[in-house]
Amino acid sequence: MKIESLVNLPVGVAIRWDDTSESLIPFQKLRDACPCANCSGETDLFGRKVGGVISLKPAQSYELSSYRMVGHYAVQFIWGDNHDAGIYSYELLKELGEGEGGKG
Repeated sequence: MKIESLVNLPVGVAIRWDDTSESLIPFQKLRDACPCANCSGETDLFGRKVGGVISLKPAQSYELSSYRMVGHYAVQFIWGDNHDAGIYSYELLKELGEGEGGKG
């Protein structure tokens, strides 16, 4: 699975996949699913989730400033509050886009 194109829209991120399916992921859903250790926690040696901070985020936390592709497997989003630690795998993005108006 590869991303053919990714577009930053006013309501979220639109992705066209190499199988011609499409996903539209709203910014709030994308940001709240940030996979970084600070937001989602880390897995310890025994497979348990440790940490992860659930906090109220200001509005700018849900504004996408930019993004960059990470190799051939992920995307790094840079948010309005300068948070950029999450590396979103293509698999995670595909899951987040399911049921969000995607087709295919």
